Amino acid sequence: MCTYIIEKTQVVGSAKGPNGWMSVDSANVYFDHPFHAPLDHSLNIDFVNAASGSADRVAVELSKESALRLVDAIMAAIKQGEMAHA
Repeated sequence: MCTYIIEKTQVVGSAKGPNGWMSVDSANVYFDHPFHAPLDHSLNIDFVNAASGSADRVAVELSKESALRLVDAIMAAIKQGEMAHA
């Protein structure tokens, strides 16, 4: 059953899509059925520019285990980067 539960957060950055680089201002995060990944459920992240009204997005579908490792890697990279650039 699809939950349609979506966590939304504002972001500042860029993403490379099929038409090249685009600004992104939002990330939509949800754990549900993937569109393409060969998984029953996946953590799905859509990076979009909501302010532009464009339908363009950069989508990622990850296994739960991969998503948790990604969270750890992001936290480690931020910690190391802050220490290196302090």
